[in-house]
Amino acid sequence: MKVFKNIFLASSIAAASLTAISAPHTAIAAPSVSQPSSMFITAQDGTPLYYKDWGPKEGKVVVFSHGWPLNSDSWEAQMLFLAEKGYRVIAHDRRGHGRSGQSWNGNNMNQYADDLGVVLETLNVKDVTLVGFSTGGGEVARYVGRHGSKRVSKIVLVSAVTPLMLKTEANPNGVPLEVFDGLRKGSTTNRSQLYKDIASGPFFGFNRSGASASAGLIDAFWLQGMTASHKGTFDSIKAFSETNFVEDLKRIDVPTLVIHGDDDQIVPIQTSGRATVKLVKGAKIIEYPGAPHGITDTHKDRLNQDLLDFISQ
Repeated sequence: MKVFKNIFLASSIAAASLTAISAPHTAIAAPSVSQPSSMFITAQDGTPLYYKDWGPKEGKVVVFSHGWPLNSDSWEAQMLFLAEKGYRVIAHDRRGHGRSGQSWNGNNMNQYADDLGVVLETLNVKDVTLVGFSTGGGEVARYVGRHGSKRVSKIVLVSAVTPLMLKTEANPNGVPLEVFDGLRKGSTTNRSQLYKDIASGPFFGFNRSGASASAGLIDAFWLQGMTASHKGTFDSIKAFSETNFVEDLKRIDVPTLVIHGDDDQIVPIQTSGRATVKLVKGAKIIEYPGAPHGITDTHKDRLNQDLLDFISQ
């Protein structure tokens, strides 16, 4: 306690001294520091979209789309790595997530894709590599399906929800509707606990025998989820689980890499990554043996290198 009192006393004396020194003089105006307008882009319906733009502006552009219920912070390992390699890296928070506006409407895949289009058009970036994780993979596919690939040179789908997650008559190996109903129930009952349970269990594979759970990764997942809109994340469950991306994938006409863990308990590889690569002409797949859904963190070193190798080709 004495230590804390001494620190407080020293701080008070320092503050008083600074006040006394500056009082007789005319105050010098501090440099005007305002939030750069480039931190937000306005969607077509007026929703503000937060984004990050790192690395040299003349660098080749890589644009990232994140998963549910996360935000652009979930890409920081990949963005830092590539920016330090000379790439310009951009990622936005999807509407209803992170620091973007919490719109009541528009929490669906078509709008997500259109918002991505607004980001690309506003920043006027071309020859872009689009990288989508989980729900973001669906967003990337739907973007091409709706807007084409005139601004796109390559695509990477990481643990993506394409081509269709939901089990249907035409997709018998998909995930049963009851699973997504369970997510919706968990979201309305106690979404804070839901995010804790997902992160401490299947997302990072911490529920597997011998796995060593990281409190930091669990906390980061929870924090990003709780920063997001309750309505936005609730609606997004339907968007990522029930949207059919088959025709979108068929429209992709640029080099495409699919990366997926073969122990993904969230988006099973058999009906996602392995099915996706069959629908995209010329696509290639890299499977990570024993890897979970959240490979952007658990396998970040390998993923970073695989991204760099593909992008630099």
